[in-house]
Amino acid sequence: MHLVICQPVLLINGCILYAYFFFHHRFTSHLTMKRADKSSHTVEREFGGTLGAVCIPVFLPLTVLFLIGVSRTPSASLFQWPPPFPSSEQLWHPLVPVLLLGWIGLHALLYLLPLGKMSEGLELKNKTRLKYPINGFHAMCISVGLILLLLKLGAPLGRLFELLPPLAVCAIVLSFFFSVFLYARSFSVPSDALAPGGNTGNHLYDFFIGRELNPRIQDFDLKYFCELRPGLIGWVVINLGLLMKEAELQGSPSLAMVLVNGFQLLYVGDALWNEEAVLSTMDIVHDGFGFMLVFGDLVWVPFTYSLQAAFLVVHPQSLSWFGAAVIIALNGIGYYIFRSSNSQKNQFRRDPNHPKVSKLKTIPTASGKKLLVSGWWGFVRHPNYLGDLLMALAWSLPCGFSNLLPYFYVIYFTILLIHREARDDRQCKIKYGASWDSYCKQVPYRIFPYIY
Repeated sequence: MHLVICQPVLLINGCILYAYFFFHHRFTSHLTMKRADKSSHTVEREFGGTLGAVCIPVFLPLTVLFLIGVSRTPSASLFQWPPPFPSSEQLWHPLVPVLLLGWIGLHALLYLLPLGKMSEGLELKNKTRLKYPINGFHAMCISVGLILLLLKLGAPLGRLFELLPPLAVCAIVLSFFFSVFLYARSFSVPSDALAPGGNTGNHLYDFFIGRELNPRIQDFDLKYFCELRPGLIGWVVINLGLLMKEAELQGSPSLAMVLVNGFQLLYVGDALWNEEAVLSTMDIVHDGFGFMLVFGDLVWVPFTYSLQAAFLVVHPQSLSWFGAAVIIALNGIGYYIFRSSNSQKNQFRRDPNHPKVSKLKTIPTASGKKLLVSGWWGFVRHPNYLGDLLMALAWSLPCGFSNLLPYFYVIYFTILLIHREARDDRQCKIKYGASWDSYCKQVPYRIFPYIY
């Protein structure tokens, strides 16, 4: 079984390394002739540069399959050796491509329906603003309604538990093909449509980080669609399928499983209810749409964020009502910090003179914008990240303390947000200069008050 996994991995590694050295040798002289284009070829490379662009697309898919495999073992230990990858027989099912493509097709159709409102994004380099449909919450409600109808008609939603490995494999393959398509089409768009950090001239890195900023097919924005639709709502559906599987095995869903489903449904519902806020995030405004975001949206989110529910299917936990109340309170505190801080920021960006934010202290910047230095944003530099992490901890606590696996998300998410905070800090330093230095002196803690 392990040879079945390892041989393709070694082959893929070899092909990627060969491709890198081939392209590096082939295009070195060509790139040397373009050194004058400082804006695109001297940009700082993130995520380990070329080495990260080679390793991450190999090891992240393996990590997803490894985590799914571990969640099904009796011990659920992350330190088992040899690693418990799914067997080759578990990696394919003929129904899976139909389900996956049908799910994406459904959400493409819902994206195009005249529901909700249209909103403008931030101004682009060419001084234009793209328009986006704000109907993700409608899409989630329709999706959940269809799933409940299928359940009433007797659809075996619990089978998603058995289909998770082949679904993950199919989503991984799709993410690679989609990323190749995005990279190829990026050479047919004007230069002002490229992402600031995705046009380095290094083919592997640009493929990974994303070369085009906002790839569109007519008015259909591919990045915006993937950011909040099939993967995020798919996470909710996977969770529901795992709840149904636990109910089949145990007779009824556990309190722990109900809490995990409820917390994560609230999180996804909140993201889609406040969908317009994503238009000012780094993913939409700054990052190109390449393998990094494609894989994150279509594979990482639905198949690793559902780990707590997957763990509970095989490792049911008993949870007291007092323990549940404490966990609910923690999630509530995290959600309050997350939502109120984001709402404060978004209100200030839309209308600094609004009564809710007009009395907050600010620092002027050379760009004409102002930085908040009171309210939530005077407490720590990223209070929304603090709230996010408190919620992440609340999702894991229903799984008990006997296994590390359910806490993988908390550990990973802490690392991710610390890294993202560092990226934010660099971007703000460039954008606001001395004003950002002044803000950092007044608000010294980045995420965790009095700690970091």
